Amino acid sequence: MLTKIANEGDPVADITRRLGWRHLRGAPTAHVRHHRSGKLVHDGPGLSFWFRSLTAALSEVPVDDRELAMTFHARTADFQDVAVQATVTYRVSDPAVAAARLDFSIDPDTGAWRGAPLEQLGTLLTETAQQHALDVLARTPLASALVDGVTSVRERVAAGLAAEPRLPATGIEIVAVRVVALRPEPEVERALRTPAREQIQQEADRATYERRAVAVERERTIAENELASRIELARREEQLVEQRGTNTRREAEENAAADKVRAEAEATRTVRLAEAEAARSVKLAEAEAARQVRLADAEAHRTQRLSEAEAARTVTLADAEASRSVRLARAEAEAAREVGEARAQAQAAWLRVHADVDVTTLHALTGTRLAENLPQIDSVTISPDVLTGLLAKLGAQE
Repeated sequence: MLTKIANEGDPVADITRRLGWRHLRGAPTAHVRHHRSGKLVHDGPGLSFWFRSLTAALSEVPVDDRELAMTFHARTADFQDVAVQATVTYRVSDPAVAAARLDFSIDPDTGAWRGAPLEQLGTLLTETAQQHALDVLARTPLASALVDGVTSVRERVAAGLAAEPRLPATGIEIVAVRVVALRPEPEVERALRTPAREQIQQEADRATYERRAVAVERERTIAENELASRIELARREEQLVEQRGTNTRREAEENAAADKVRAEAEATRTVRLAEAEAARSVKLAEAEAARQVRLADAEAHRTQRLSEAEAARTVTLADAEASRSVRLARAEAEAAREVGEARAQAQAAWLRVHADVDVTTLHALTGTRLAENLPQIDSVTISPDVLTGLLAKLGAQE
């Protein structure tokens, strides 16, 4: 069924009236035929001539290319209605035949067509094209028609118009056939678009899920890297603690060795001082004895006048006192030497004992010595945390 034909304006020939005569001036795209008294006087495009309106029969046939747009509905093999939009380009190849078959006559006074030849021609072309398009679409399902229908309809319509015998008999030549679109009903078109839209939405959702999965994977990688970094830091901290313990132990060992060397040096110095002090005491005793002897000799000389017995007694007493002083001096020197040696041996033994003891025991002994010299403490408060740590360390040592 034809629903639309392009509305082409009727041409109007340029006719001028002068004193009962008419002058026609044609256009290059209009073929003019002038009959007078049944005889063809003028025939051709772009003519210009004078004529009398009472004896002239004029026809003006357009010979330019014309576009005929058409829209019609068709039914597919699955009983779906589609709208076909097409355009047919044609021209009048034989104006004489066209003027003989269709009414292209014009009014000699106004230059307008007396009939509607282009409408007749458009109806002929439209119905012919529609017939061939309907024949193709009636055997084609809707899905195939929407995919390949434009090409098949265009080819079928072009072939049908070229093979149509009425067109050459009317002097019409088909220049081109274009099928613009095949459109189903709006509801059907929306229904057909739904799967594609759903597929596009699914693709978008899949892309979104993949992007989220990539983001989750990257976050997991970042978390694993952070965990690996923390593990590495903990391992290095453990190595640092071990190294610090080793350094502290070495420092304690070095300090113990230095204390041992200092103690041995102090013992040696004490022994030497004791020996020097003993030697000095001996020398002092000997000097004192010599002085006493000199004093005794002087006293003897002084008391020489005294009796021999008193002198002898005095000499004996002096000798005894000198001997006693010497013995006392030697005894004091020997005692001082023995005390120095005993102190040196005790210090050396103390250092030998503490040299083989670990650092923890040395710390405990230091705390004991410190406690012995601290002032009196009435009460001590120990928190559970400290007590728990001390008991754990005591259990580890046992």
